[in-house]
Amino acid sequence: MKLGLDLAYSGARLALPVDRILKAEALGFDSVWTAEAYGSDAFSPLAYVAALTKRIRLGTGIAQLAARPPASCAMTAQTIEELAGRGRIIVGLGVSGPQIVEGWYGQPWGKPAARIRDYVAIMRKVWRRDAPVEHHGPEITLPYCGPDATGLGKPLKSILHGNPDIPILLGTATPGNIRLTGEIADGWLSMHLTPQTVKPKLALLEEGLARRDDGRTLASFELVANTRIELTDDIHAALASAKPTVALYVGGMGAKRKNFHKDAMVERGFGAEAERIQELFLAGRKDEAIAAVPDEYIDEAALIGPEARIAERFARWRDSGITLLRLINPDDTAMECIARIASRG
Repeated sequence: MKLGLDLAYSGARLALPVDRILKAEALGFDSVWTAEAYGSDAFSPLAYVAALTKRIRLGTGIAQLAARPPASCAMTAQTIEELAGRGRIIVGLGVSGPQIVEGWYGQPWGKPAARIRDYVAIMRKVWRRDAPVEHHGPEITLPYCGPDATGLGKPLKSILHGNPDIPILLGTATPGNIRLTGEIADGWLSMHLTPQTVKPKLALLEEGLARRDDGRTLASFELVANTRIELTDDIHAALASAKPTVALYVGGMGAKRKNFHKDAMVERGFGAEAERIQELFLAGRKDEAIAAVPDEYIDEAALIGPEARIAERFARWRDSGITLLRLINPDDTAMECIARIASRG
């Protein structure tokens, strides 16, 4: 199983951990991943990292569909790919939630599944340059022919002859969109996957893969999960340090009626806890929301403890079918630890 370094998005200031990125490359990590919410974007840091590295792959995990039109996303990805060297860019895409789509980008929520399908199809047409790009989908049409159109739009072909096979991975969570991922993407990015919850998700991906006509199977499909790792003898303290992030996502990263992170917690069997965390967080009682996060919820999805405990738990990830495990901003000792463990097979 391959290893990735997950940088996430910035806080109030953007400061890339360059030494850590270089260490990851030296240790044989497969990839480094950025993200975006409503602050730093996902692509710009990858261009910077590309100039400092030689081999490590550069992934967006995830770039939001509403942040840029599909042609712009395709242009940005292939531009960085040409600067970095072919075979290094991975485009991870996701729709985010209606709070961000409508509140930050000023776009209608619309029909996410149809938008994903249109978006991916247009990106592939841009890269492959088989013909000037035309697309007539339920959510996106090129050339544009909707309200206020001039009628002068013209199908165009990319000037840049980029890599036609840049991989697209989708960050999806609902059963229908996971099936769609198997049908149209090169891999799946999951934020909430655990070794215990992989099997039913693989079945959904298989259903989608069965709809394809290119012969791709699960054996050649990238399956990416992410986990927190901390090398420590104080497991209780490590679990406690992870709780503020969980409380933020489950309690406040989304609307009360539509929060994908809360839904994921419910799906994993922590329904009452998820309701309580959201109730406390939205009431401004954030310390209580943090305290309400169960240790078990964090522990079953993390690699926390001494090296022997981490090795035992890493084996569960390795044997689950996941092909790439992204580590959430680990320190140097944790990176060295997991590299040793992974090298033992």
